[in-house]
Amino acid sequence: MYYPDELVEEVRSRNDIVDVISGYVKLQKKGNSYFGLCPFHNEKSPSFSVSRQKQMYYCFGCGAGGNVFTFLMEYENFTFVEALKALADRAGVELPEQDVSAEAKEKFRKKAVLLEINKEAAKYFYAQLKTPRGERAYTYLKNRKLDDETITSFGLGYAGKQSSDLYQYLRAKGYGEEQIREAGLINVSEKYGAYDKFNNRVMFPIMDANQRVIGFGGRVMGDGEPKYLNSPETPVFDKSRNLYGLHRARTSRRPYFLLCEGYMDVIALHQAGFSNAVASLGTSLTSGHVSLMKRYVREVYLTYDSDGAGTKAALRAIPLLREAGIGAKVIRMEPYKDPDEFIKNLGAEAFEERISQAKNGFLFTLEMLERDYDMDSPEGRTEFMRETARRLTEFDEEIERNNYIEAVAGVYHTGVEELGRLVAKTAVQRGLARPARRPAQAEKKDRGKENGRVKSQRILLTWLIEDASVFHQVRKYIEPSDFEEGLYRTVAQLLYEQYESGAVNPAQIMNHFTDEEEHREAAALFHTRIRDLESPREQEKALRETLIKVKEYSLEDAARNLDPADIKGLQHLMEAKRSVQDLRKLHISVN
Repeated sequence: MYYPDELVEEVRSRNDIVDVISGYVKLQKKGNSYFGLCPFHNEKSPSFSVSRQKQMYYCFGCGAGGNVFTFLMEYENFTFVEALKALADRAGVELPEQDVSAEAKEKFRKKAVLLEINKEAAKYFYAQLKTPRGERAYTYLKNRKLDDETITSFGLGYAGKQSSDLYQYLRAKGYGEEQIREAGLINVSEKYGAYDKFNNRVMFPIMDANQRVIGFGGRVMGDGEPKYLNSPETPVFDKSRNLYGLHRARTSRRPYFLLCEGYMDVIALHQAGFSNAVASLGTSLTSGHVSLMKRYVREVYLTYDSDGAGTKAALRAIPLLREAGIGAKVIRMEPYKDPDEFIKNLGAEAFEERISQAKNGFLFTLEMLERDYDMDSPEGRTEFMRETARRLTEFDEEIERNNYIEAVAGVYHTGVEELGRLVAKTAVQRGLARPARRPAQAEKKDRGKENGRVKSQRILLTWLIEDASVFHQVRKYIEPSDFEEGLYRTVAQLLYEQYESGAVNPAQIMNHFTDEEEHREAAALFHTRIRDLESPREQEKALRETLIKVKEYSLEDAARNLDPADIKGLQHLMEAKRSVQDLRKLHISVN
């Protein structure tokens, strides 16, 4: 869905970023910026900066940054269009109807209706829980040690024994049979007609990250089968791409998720103060679940049941998480089966201690692997170490692989060098050995040069944003083409264009970057820390040195790529090199 750039900018400009973010984060003014505790990672000292002048935010702790659209997209898990609409409503800006196909309009309309139906069903189930018909279900929840506040906050309810009560309720609300069926709330047969899918069950509404009811889970009262029943797949419910409890866990200040197997585990943990608990929806962990979690955390603690099935589930989940770059740890529940039982018997403090004792995911897989070998015999132990070496070759990054070699050697009382040689030998046998690397000294030198290039360009861009007088003094010497191709050059080009038009607006530049990683990197370009320099002379010297570095790196690239037969190019290069000498003599005044 496309909206003109002018309209997007109008919406952004009419939503002051300090006012918007103040509704989520307590901010305190310090100098020209506002600071608070970052809502995207756990911290004790404020490193989250919001600039009214730039209309941007940036966290010096975790690197989150962007404009007001970015903030809503990250905090509320909105798409760009959803963030645009929310801010347009806030500012009283009317967005025009989009010219979309009839098929697309019908798809949007259908999803909206299904969400409405689910919302009405959730309200109905919740109301039934508090009636005499729901007394048994309510007693069941109280016996599971849930308080009324938790029952309400999770919207728990009850589906009665009557076969079509919900169906009749929704029909009276004006929804058609086909719509109710498509929402997954009824079954239809020739013999019985339409009848409710959920009967005599405690109901668990399933919400997406935006707190919209997308489906249900039901736990039967009594001995009926199946014990747990979930909504079928619908246009709004994909169980492989949603997590139970995510709508609450995504705003938790803890930097990791507690991944559980069941609804009651999630609810019990939330009630005990662990607001970062989530669960997959009656299915094994999928790549869709992992991708969803990666949007919020970089570490997951598995709290699966302590039985054989739970162990197998953990062993399947660990490589999935590692492949996505998410760290995995395993919390042991013994002597209890699951988090729900553990909390009831030992309490939150004991569970917190188990979290601190959680086992590294890879070391947990080795602990389980030991069961397949006779670890008391030399032959069995040797075979175990060979298999361990094979698994260690799966770590692509050398530093990570070496860290794990050291950790494994410590656990299994094996020499680090001996295990390292076994891993290297195994890699060669499997065809995974990497080609010889350049000498470390040369590599370090090149990496230092690259870091110097990037750092000087970041500092210069920040300086250009902070002080308009700097731009007008250096534009003669530094051009956008002097910046690295890609994001750096694009930002420089946009910034130069804004200066030329007389309207510098860094927040508007952010509108050009829709990818989350590009957003973060672009935001960082405008918030590079410039060392504290007291006197104007020190500032001028530092700026001049930065300009010279940017120009010299640019000239190195130009010289390296110059065709020897290009006479004009050679002349231009010589002129540019002379400009560096001019830069060394340039007097720059810094405001």
